[in-house]
Amino acid sequence: MTAADLAALFLHCTLLSLLAIGGALATVPDLQRFVVVEHAWLGGVDFSASVALAQAAPGPNLLFVAVVGYNVGGLAGASAAMAGILLPSTVLTLTISRWGLRRRQSRGVRAFVAGMAPVTLGLLLSTGGLLAAPLVQGHTAPLALILATVLLSWKTRINPLWLIAAGAIAGILGFA
Repeated sequence: MTAADLAALFLHCTLLSLLAIGGALATVPDLQRFVVVEHAWLGGVDFSASVALAQAAPGPNLLFVAVVGYNVGGLAGASAAMAGILLPSTVLTLTISRWGLRRRQSRGVRAFVAGMAPVTLGLLLSTGGLLAAPLVQGHTAPLALILATVLLSWKTRINPLWLIAAGAIAGILGFA
């Protein structure tokens, strides 16, 4: 990667940082567009594998940004991506949190908090769709498993660990 590429990755991650309303995973679709579609630094399967590897590792949800950055540009890519994703959101969060705490009962602050719920849900659904797309193409079993998991999570109080275990068993048996 050139210095210009690293700068582009850093700047894109700074923009994504401000979009990470539902958490860092909400930025996966646009990071994928930037890294895979726009610049072809990684293939789609490599990108999905990077996200999956980072999610399997213990630690914060946003580790996938470091893994993608590393796969794109080594340690410099990981550093650029992580600095970009952390700096703006951290500064903005600290500033807004202090301001919002003093005004938490105001109508505007309550409306903002309530209005962010659908935005967060939409971003997370977009992320799920993007990550599932390579698995679902031409196969109905993974799609059925995903839909069943979503419905069970939504309509029941089943512990998500049981659903994860069922998905793992389905994968081991070759159903997904």
